[in-house]
Amino acid sequence: MVDRTGLAEFLRHRRSVLQPEDVGLPRGRRRRTEGLRREEVAGLCHMSADYYARLEQERGPHPSAQMLVSMAQGLHLTLDERDHLFRLAGQRPPARGADGAHVAPGLLRILDRLADTPAEIVTELGETLRQTPTGVALTGDTTVHTGAARSLGYRWFTDPSARGLYPAEDHPFLSRLYASGLRRIVGLRGPGSRAAVLAEDLRGRSAEFRTLWDRHEVGLRPPDTKRLVHPVLGVLELNCQTLVDPDQSHLLFVYTAVPGSASHEKLRSLSTVGDPLGTVARS
Repeated sequence: MVDRTGLAEFLRHRRSVLQPEDVGLPRGRRRRTEGLRREEVAGLCHMSADYYARLEQERGPHPSAQMLVSMAQGLHLTLDERDHLFRLAGQRPPARGADGAHVAPGLLRILDRLADTPAEIVTELGETLRQTPTGVALTGDTTVHTGAARSLGYRWFTDPSARGLYPAEDHPFLSRLYASGLRRIVGLRGPGSRAAVLAEDLRGRSAEFRTLWDRHEVGLRPPDTKRLVHPVLGVLELNCQTLVDPDQSHLLFVYTAVPGSASHEKLRSLSTVGDPLGTVARS
């Protein structure tokens, strides 16, 4: 059962304590609202301003689980706050842990401050949850994929176009890297896990993956320098710094280049490129 009063009070409170800079929005000079405006929160939560306003006014429809997920992320809720939101709305909170898609507020705040830097938040299975605008300009919008194809490792073995962003001479090692990484996660999460299901699916779809999987190779690490082939800018040599959220097993990847290098100059021009692939969703 929905606690309309409790839900409305909670939403109003969360909106009042969030500042524009907390969510990557400009403050502006004439701001009089305490915290964020309703229309700003609605935009962050991917809903209409009218829909959000009705929730704060203790009326309107019962929000679905999908809508609550979007609200929890848009309001930068912690896991405990997210679960509280679900209970106020009469819904069971989603599971926590490695299979969860809720990004911690700390990671979101960091990502919001990296607008001019290629960065992304991914799951342990290589599923992109968030990207900066320059991250999209570097690799394309990798949040649009659905199903098993959300995983970069899965796409690597099932979709030839996934390899286009990497030099051909790097493909053999990257294949080993993805198979090795998935084996480590299967060992960590166990039979029946999403990782195990993904591996079994790949065994049936890719002869290359089966060969690599049967080697039982583990412990491979990415090279210090990552090379990407951008369709407009050409080859970029990048370093990847990683920040880990242990609660959700999410990783924040930040891509940089050596100052003064050709790749550094190319990174500076990414903001004018946009999505180089014109990415569309694929299942």
